Amino acid sequence: MTQPNEPSPSAAADKPEQKKISLGDAMKQRLAQKKQAASQGNGQHSGFSTDVKQMQSQIKKKPNNQKKRTGV
Repeated sequence: MTQPNEPSPSAAADKPEQKKISLGDAMKQRLAQKKQAASQGNGQHSGFSTDVKQMQSQIKKKPNNQKKRTGV
């Protein structure tokens, strides 16, 4: 009989051991993956767009009426 707590030898061979890496190395790897994905143009967007937006006139800005609201 085998012990139920011991993993089978085939299960240990399926998962490669992952070494612990430093945070800096992990960030460098992640950045390299992002750069590679961007160069391939696979269409994934991370929410931050670097597209150039059309300038808007500053006349459309709402006036700051914080002093009026707070009574200062």
